[in-house]
Amino acid sequence: MTLKDGKTGMILKIQQIGDSALKERLMTMGLIPGTKVKVLRSAPLGDPIAINVRYYNLALRRDDAAQIEVQQVN
Repeated sequence: MTLKDGKTGMILKIQQIGDSALKERLMTMGLIPGTKVKVLRSAPLGDPIAINVRYYNLALRRDDAAQIEVQQVN
C-alpha cells in the first residue's frame, strides 16, 4: 500500500520511500521509515493530499505520495 491509497483519518506507518528526485527532501522533512503519519484530507479533485507528520501538516502531490510505501496502524 502507498500513501496515495490512504483515506482520510487513517494512521499509517512509513515502510520505505522509493527512489525519486524528492526522496532526500522528503526524508529531511521527517518522512523516514518507522514514522507514523495521519491522512488529514485531500483536495476536492484529489490532488494534493494533506498529512500530519510528527508535529506539522504537509501537503503532497499524489504522484509523490505514490512513492511512499506504508502500512496501516489502526
